[in-house]
Amino acid sequence: MEIGTAKTPRTPREEVAYLRSPVAIRERCGELFRFVVEGKSRYFVCDLTRLPGVADYVIEVIRGEYPDLQVPFHSRWRHFEAGGVPRLAQLDAMLAELTVWEKAAAKFDLAIISVLLDAGAGSNWRYDEQETGLTFRRSEGLAVASFRMFCQGAFSGGGLLQVDGERLAALTGEELATGFQVNAENRLVGVSGRLSLLQRLGKALVASPLLFGEKNSRPGNLVSYLLGKAENGQLAATTVFSAILTGLSDIWPGRLEVAGVNLGDVWFHADVADDGLVPFHKLSQWLTYSLLEPLQELGLTITGLDALTGLPEYRNGGLCLDLGLVRAKYPEVLQLSHSVSSEVIVEWRALTVILLDQIAATVRVQLGMSAEELPLVKILQGGTWTAGRKIAAELRTGGIPPIQIDSDGTVF
Repeated sequence: MEIGTAKTPRTPREEVAYLRSPVAIRERCGELFRFVVEGKSRYFVCDLTRLPGVADYVIEVIRGEYPDLQVPFHSRWRHFEAGGVPRLAQLDAMLAELTVWEKAAAKFDLAIISVLLDAGAGSNWRYDEQETGLTFRRSEGLAVASFRMFCQGAFSGGGLLQVDGERLAALTGEELATGFQVNAENRLVGVSGRLSLLQRLGKALVASPLLFGEKNSRPGNLVSYLLGKAENGQLAATTVFSAILTGLSDIWPGRLEVAGVNLGDVWFHADVADDGLVPFHKLSQWLTYSLLEPLQELGLTITGLDALTGLPEYRNGGLCLDLGLVRAKYPEVLQLSHSVSSEVIVEWRALTVILLDQIAATVRVQLGMSAEELPLVKILQGGTWTAGRKIAAELRTGGIPPIQIDSDGTVF
């Protein structure tokens, strides 16, 4: 019998497991999606007649970026190549003397630390890369900054190309600000939130020896754990996702809890049945997507890619608003700034999750491609995220999102 119905209420442990699943993300977001489509929302309307036009726009962007339709995964690795600089080749050269496992562990270290630093930077911050003379902003700037810090050994006590739990726990705000070139004229949104996140990450690594190693606790030790979960050279994407949520749940600040367990990127909406909780796990899924390529380099085949969901962040969500697939009922929705926990943002993110699935399905039909040929993680890259940034840049100075969010540096 299905867990969670009125006849079979979940235990707290079962509830936590459910809220950490992609199934729960789609079910709870789907509930809010139907709520909006039925005209019951206080904030948004959804115009599904715009879906074919949005798919056409996304396809146009995909063909512009990848004319042969050979789209890579949407992951942090794309940002490390910002400006056309072959930083990954540089990294591979630096790792050349390591074993295959050590290379994968180093890439896990880099991806995890960089993704966790990838919450919205704000429109004013920039990063000037000394090695190239190039300037980057937003996600690319955060990626390049964290890449350079990693290569300089900033996250390792021994100055090595790795991330050490004890070093993170002792990281100072001054060190982080220096690495990101933050000063009075170059302000980065949520610096203190990012610092706290890294410090808590350091403690979480030490607290989970099964996942991160009994000695020299580091994110990269997760490679060994996941290799142990593979069967016949295959590993489910949801297994990686589950390991991330289990190992990193305690790093998120001030979140909702069930039976003392930190739920992470899970929020309350009064119009959702039962407990009203809506899970997203955006950064955790973004991180999962970013760990798949190092695992593939180890020879593993990743299965069940489309079990994971699209990423409910402001580029994907902005695409839906900017192209009229979603419309705000009142000007204040777009004019005011909203907290991440507000019903406006929770509802917008829920719509984004479901509409990304529908956009992906429509794109595949129009291109005559299957989900295996063009999984959601590639459509995001090709794709909706790129299209969201493109339309934002066309409509608003600085390419800011259509809805303004008060970010604490740990969600968007």
